[in-house]
Amino acid sequence: MHILEAVILLMALVIFSNVVDHFVPAVPVSLIQVLIGLAVAIFTKISIPLETDWFLLLFIAPLLFNDGRRFPKQELWKLRGPILANAIALVFLTTIVGGLLFHVLIPTMPLSVSFALAAILSPTDPVAVQSISKRAKLPEGILHIVSGESLINDASGLIAFKYAVAATVTGVFSLKAAAIDFVYISIMGFVSGIVIIAIILLIENWLYRQGINDVIFSTVLQVTTPFVVYLLTEEFLHASGVIAVVAAGIVFHFYGTAPDRSQPELKLVSERTWDIIIYTLNGIVFLILGIELPIATSNVIQNDKINTFAAVGISFVAWLILLVIRVVWIYVYQLASTIRSRKVKFVKTKEMPTFKAALLAGLSGVRGAVTMAGVLSIPMVVANGDGFPARSLALFVAAGVIIISLVVATVMLPLISEDKAPLLTRANAANDPNELTESDSDPDEHYISEDQARVYIMKLAVQRIEEERRPSNQKEAYDLILDYQFLIRRLELKLQNKQEMDSIISDELALRRVALRGERATIQRIYKDKEISKETFLISNARLQRLENRMIHSIGRKIKLGHGTSQQFMRLRNKISLMLIQRHSHHDISDELALVQREQAKGAIKELSSYFARDDIDNNRFDGQSVYHLIIHYRNQIELAKEHSKKQIQDHTLQYQHLRIKALAAEREGVQILLEQGNIDWAMAARLRQYINYSETVLIMDYQNDE
Repeated sequence: MHILEAVILLMALVIFSNVVDHFVPAVPVSLIQVLIGLAVAIFTKISIPLETDWFLLLFIAPLLFNDGRRFPKQELWKLRGPILANAIALVFLTTIVGGLLFHVLIPTMPLSVSFALAAILSPTDPVAVQSISKRAKLPEGILHIVSGESLINDASGLIAFKYAVAATVTGVFSLKAAAIDFVYISIMGFVSGIVIIAIILLIENWLYRQGINDVIFSTVLQVTTPFVVYLLTEEFLHASGVIAVVAAGIVFHFYGTAPDRSQPELKLVSERTWDIIIYTLNGIVFLILGIELPIATSNVIQNDKINTFAAVGISFVAWLILLVIRVVWIYVYQLASTIRSRKVKFVKTKEMPTFKAALLAGLSGVRGAVTMAGVLSIPMVVANGDGFPARSLALFVAAGVIIISLVVATVMLPLISEDKAPLLTRANAANDPNELTESDSDPDEHYISEDQARVYIMKLAVQRIEEERRPSNQKEAYDLILDYQFLIRRLELKLQNKQEMDSIISDELALRRVALRGERATIQRIYKDKEISKETFLISNARLQRLENRMIHSIGRKIKLGHGTSQQFMRLRNKISLMLIQRHSHHDISDELALVQREQAKGAIKELSSYFARDDIDNNRFDGQSVYHLIIHYRNQIELAKEHSKKQIQDHTLQYQHLRIKALAAEREGVQILLEQGNIDWAMAARLRQYINYSETVLIMDYQNDE
């Protein structure tokens, strides 16, 4: 397949996999992507051309730079010793011990390849580690250490992997030369990353002072940075580009948002851009894994020494070996730290670590995109032209370990945590509204949920619109209130339990039937009074019947008629209907249809008023929001009919924008009220304000586009 076609296909599959993830949230999206890639490879026989050099550059550089860029500052400095120990010592322990055990487990796999496989399996997905660790309520010390080391162990694991692969390709390995080389490429890579990012930041600051402060330019420069750092370090200094991009990311995190150049818009655009990049790259890596699996499997099947079932068993044993090494290391390290702390402080307040906590921390070691990108970069041939030994088996085992770690974490997470939220990885962390960051506060019982807070502030916005409603802006006010009511009702139904929801829907159905009875009676009356023609009468009756059928069907599916229909769609539908009618009519009946629409709405409101005035009806049983929404819906229909009857389409943009600004101001006031009353914390207030800021930004963009 041509590379351009492959990219388009992979992008489409990434989108499709996330659609599937929406309907199957319990399964990690990375696992879904592997299965989709596997299905595509089996049924279409598609293969993706891979080049080791560009593969590492394209995937490793941005992934690791982003990890460093989002590295928690407090954890980095406070726990620098334990984090570095875990990120470096544990990786090399895993490489050596795991490599030796892999070689014993798979005698046909050369020792250097076993070391390479163990090295590339040592890095863990940082988002998955935090997702599991926080929900499993691990001790704070272990939580910070495993979270921190997962952000650095990518670099150390890839360096060890690079050496093992190089030894396999060249057939030469000298411990002394490797040690000297390791010191050089590590230190030089670290220094190179710091120097290059410092130069880039200085250049950007200089450009800013010269007036070049365009947000798009700055964002593109930021996205390009990891590729520049990686290439310059690898090609010109022959040092570790992996360490360089991690160091550059951390430095950027500390100094990349200096006050003299920071802009709120730049922060917003750059963060969303990085989310898109990581979302796409992570998905492509796991799709390629699924596509490569049949090739690896077929090669394993053709191997006379190892059959497929044995390869699956080897993958499970390999995962078990990595788990044991990780659990033992974390337990011993925490035990030694506790004993040392007691000796230094001469107190016994610090609790001894438990094996259960170490086991949970070990299970948090989900393998992710870096492992997959690394193993897919193994060259096809060695220096003498022969095929890379046991490449297919290494790919199969690595894929098996990744899948097993994802499945075990998915199964274990609900068992070890009261929080039933799905497992997060790099692929879907950007979609999580409560993304794990150092600024998140602990949940408190007296705080309301985010949905409840949004309902409150949107009701304040509706109240403000009602206060601002005048005869001159009535149509725009009803448009905006209807939009708010749709959002409010959707959130309120989410907050209701099933029994309450069924009761509300049943009552709404009853009210809609009353309103439709009034509409039908109105059509009969105005036809009898000869205010409309027979043709208009038949068309209006048919339309009303279709609406009634749709209402019954939609209510059955718990979707309210008109609640999910945007005003733009209704206008478009009306215009199309008028065009079709006029095309098949001998005279223009648009005025008659506008009259019907206006009188129908008035008849529905009148019928509802009569219904509520009856003595045998308990008005308190009906949900106030349901009644209000229905009345606003019909008032909006009256205003739309007036627009048609005048046969003019006026520009109401300024009126709408004025009301929208007033509504957003009311929302901001609502957030402040909730915060001052202690109903929400600062983190939730920030998220609510961010949502309001997004809405205001879209409003400004629409205004600029209309000019």
